[in-house]
Amino acid sequence: MEEKILRAEDLTMHYTTRAGEVSAVDNVYFSVGKGESLGLVGESGCGKTSVAISILRLLPENAEIKGGHVFLDGTDLISLDEEEMRKVRWGRISMIFQAAMNALNPVYKVGDQIIEALETHMPSMSVKESRERVEELFSLVGLDPKLMDQYPHEYSGGMRQRAVIAMALSCNPDLIIADEPTTALDVIVQDNLLREIMALQEQLGMSMIYISHDIAVIAEVSERIGVMYAGRLAELADAAEIFHRPIHPYTFGLMSAFPSIVGPKRELTMLPGEPPDLIDPPTGCRFHPRCLYSKEICVEQAPEFKDHGGGHFAACWYPLEARG
Repeated sequence: MEEKILRAEDLTMHYTTRAGEVSAVDNVYFSVGKGESLGLVGESGCGKTSVAISILRLLPENAEIKGGHVFLDGTDLISLDEEEMRKVRWGRISMIFQAAMNALNPVYKVGDQIIEALETHMPSMSVKESRERVEELFSLVGLDPKLMDQYPHEYSGGMRQRAVIAMALSCNPDLIIADEPTTALDVIVQDNLLREIMALQEQLGMSMIYISHDIAVIAEVSERIGVMYAGRLAELADAAEIFHRPIHPYTFGLMSAFPSIVGPKRELTMLPGEPPDLIDPPTGCRFHPRCLYSKEICVEQAPEFKDHGGGHFAACWYPLEARG
């Protein structure tokens, strides 16, 4: 059996707003094996980033973990105090944030910002060793080490993203959470960065959670895929299994809305409606207002997230496989 480095069990997190309580993450279950890449995909606002910040407990003031557990090698991160969590962040789990420019302080040299992370988590490292480590990291992600003494505004978008990746790798984490790390980059730079991220993961033996709304990107970088909808996991399986045998109508809808450049041409379809308001989410299955196959039970009762064979999990009362 594959050794799991991270397990989320019944993870639930809400935001408190003036309009009411937002059910952003609701009873989410998944695991990540050592050296494995797990992709989380879904429309904007489905809870992907909220899952990531819940794992690291980087929550804004209006957010609260309402229940569940996140186990890192058997230690429940939800039960740790803030001082213990600081040791986990960057030391065991690091994050590549979506907006690279916002992740870097504009008034400090890029190299100094990575050195600061090293000094915090590896206090025994000398200044000379820290600079050598940054030079090594820059070379690893395809940046000229001389650039470490420049400021973020002197970098291109792709260079800044590489610098953020170098920062995430600085303390040799066991797990990296990559939150749409190639957003706003052109397709050529995006493809190059994705290939570099995959090569680094294999070279360093890290585990990864890759977050994106783009199912094509997720397919390229992930061994397993979790499909999220309205704060819940709709489906979870091996990447090939998801694409060849989607079970949840939402998963099928996502794939049908994406053009294919190989094989016979097919007409693209669009999911009707919009994701629900999570202050007042639909009863039962949260996808039922947009589902073409919705029945009375879908409205009345939430489906169980269960195994449909071979570790292929889905939460649907009327799965696609039952319809042939």
